[in-house]
Amino acid sequence: MLKITYQGVQGAYSHIAAKNVFPEAEYLACETFEIAMEKVQEGEADYAMIPVENSNAGRVSDVYFLLPKMNLFIVDEYYLRVEHQLLGLKGAKLDDIVLASSHPQALAQCSEFLKRHHIRSEARIDTAKSCEDVLRWNDKAKAAIASKLAAEIYGLDILASNIENANNNTTRFLVLSREHIVPLLQNEKYMTSFIFTVKSIPAALYKALGGFATNGINIHKLESYLLNGRFVSAQFYVEAECHPETQAFKNAFEELRFFSEEKAIKILGTYQQKQK
Repeated sequence: MLKITYQGVQGAYSHIAAKNVFPEAEYLACETFEIAMEKVQEGEADYAMIPVENSNAGRVSDVYFLLPKMNLFIVDEYYLRVEHQLLGLKGAKLDDIVLASSHPQALAQCSEFLKRHHIRSEARIDTAKSCEDVLRWNDKAKAAIASKLAAEIYGLDILASNIENANNNTTRFLVLSREHIVPLLQNEKYMTSFIFTVKSIPAALYKALGGFATNGINIHKLESYLLNGRFVSAQFYVEAECHPETQAFKNAFEELRFFSEEKAIKILGTYQQKQK
């Protein structure tokens, strides 16, 4: 049986994503993203299901800092429609609630509802973990923002359904493996993720990525990070819509290498693009 790690506890959206992609697997709850990745890296699990961005609340910045550090590869992506529920103790009513706890991303995604109902927010490490808080507090004035599955698992009432700001609220997940699995080049759309550090010369970033433009490759995402706590050197994370076996990609990568630091380029994975 496959073992899938995720950050959070049972009922978390990462848990739901893991169940959707890998039904009938064993799911290992982890306190942090780093622990979830390490278990895969150390061979204790097969895959990690990790959220990287939300359509309304933006990127999960911690994950982008961890990706270059881990010896893991991206083998798939998954889009989960996220529907937030306000969960309270049995017998509680919406008018009773003065405080709601959840992950900062979930709180941001439900900010309009919270403001409209004059409910204070309290950030927690995980959406489903907030359900444990509600049970421990045993206070009908306090609620959690989490999934329907979390309501079932923790025996809480749904006081308000689908409270997210936008009805297209979607979280993108990456599936990470310790094996570098490259899909066969077929008539499909592919995404290749990689990191690199440019040389410290004028227009290095522009020139490093110029080969992708001249070879007709669309860059879907470009993220930057400071290296070693210094403000003068940056590492970049890129998602390009291409397969590494195409001639266009090889040409673009040759130009990238010319303007990048030696041994500072690493392909993190190639995977089939999913329908958003």
